[in-house]
Amino acid sequence: MKYVVLVGDGMADYPIKELGERTPLEAARTPNMDFIAGTGILGRVKTIPADMTPASDVANLSILGYDPARFYAGRGPLEAANLGIELSEGDVAFRCNLVTVSGDTLVDYSSGHISSKEASVLIHYLDQRLGAQGVRFYPGVSYRHLMVVSGGAKDRLEEVKCTPPHDIIGQGVSAHLPKGENAQMLISLMEESRAALDAHEVNHVRLDLKENPANMIWLWGQGKKPSMPSFAERFGVSGSVISAVDLIKGLGRIIGLKVINVAGATGYYDTDYKGKAKAALASLEDNDFVFLHVEAPDEAGHNGDLREKIAAIERFDKLVVGTILGTYKRKRNFRILVLPDHATPVSLRTHTAEPVCFGMFGKDITGKGFAGFSEKEAANSQLFFEKGHELMEYFIRGCAQ
Repeated sequence: MKYVVLVGDGMADYPIKELGERTPLEAARTPNMDFIAGTGILGRVKTIPADMTPASDVANLSILGYDPARFYAGRGPLEAANLGIELSEGDVAFRCNLVTVSGDTLVDYSSGHISSKEASVLIHYLDQRLGAQGVRFYPGVSYRHLMVVSGGAKDRLEEVKCTPPHDIIGQGVSAHLPKGENAQMLISLMEESRAALDAHEVNHVRLDLKENPANMIWLWGQGKKPSMPSFAERFGVSGSVISAVDLIKGLGRIIGLKVINVAGATGYYDTDYKGKAKAALASLEDNDFVFLHVEAPDEAGHNGDLREKIAAIERFDKLVVGTILGTYKRKRNFRILVLPDHATPVSLRTHTAEPVCFGMFGKDITGKGFAGFSEKEAANSQLFFEKGHELMEYFIRGCAQ
């Protein structure tokens, strides 16, 4: 039996006036997801537990079958796992964005989606300038990086209140700096980074090219080393994870999934959708499970770019879902689950916590004849998971109709 999970990050949205009060999912051409909804089943799932932040780490933990209220330990440690950084018991890992600020305003959470090559130069520079005993900076992908404070737990840094930068685009920097006991250490590093990065040649070139400079770091998403049972222990199947972002790959590593890197996977609009799908199909020749994640719709939502969000959804449908269906549609021993992890409305440019739609198709799933894959159509389904982590159990073991 083969199990395929396809996640279009942030695909869900709100009705939009320019689309005739349709959502991007309703407006986009999605014949393959519509096929799954019509021939299989459609439902809704709450991937964000009450009182938890609507973030991709929380949502994807739920989708993979792990209760975030029990297992969530922060975003930073998940990304550290994929970067091969072994956290000691008292270490605290922070997500470290390269951002663009102007005066006291956070202009861009991604520094114009800075290239990994440029960003690596800047992060290594910061490690030399600001990395003191017990503080290290590690380069990741594009604007997404990592800072680790050795022994940070003794100062309870994991309890400092930090705000995701994509939640405060166009808002004041000073009003959203870390808060709480021992927050000053983090604030000092962020402020010192601004002086250091402003003077760096990489940013001088970016300004000359009319590109947003990476002129400050933003620390958030911190946590300590997590402890979780493996996916194989929980569900009796082994497999792989495919994504461009360290967060998802790190989560996969921690639960024992093999990380498959796709050369053209960028985590942005230009990612190699079909390359990811082909890698998934190759993985399924030897394994029973694959979790394929595409970041592009979420990035479009954060950018407030309606056209690109619709385009990303259509590419996801055609090149990812369509490629997988083209191979498995006429086979018997398989199931496909397709869904967003959360909504990223273009009107808000950040994540929200309401339930999202999902579709399933394959063995032992009797079609219910839904009209298409969308938030509105899913609201007509009686299938609803209040606890998001229960969806995976249903998908693998309990969806016989």
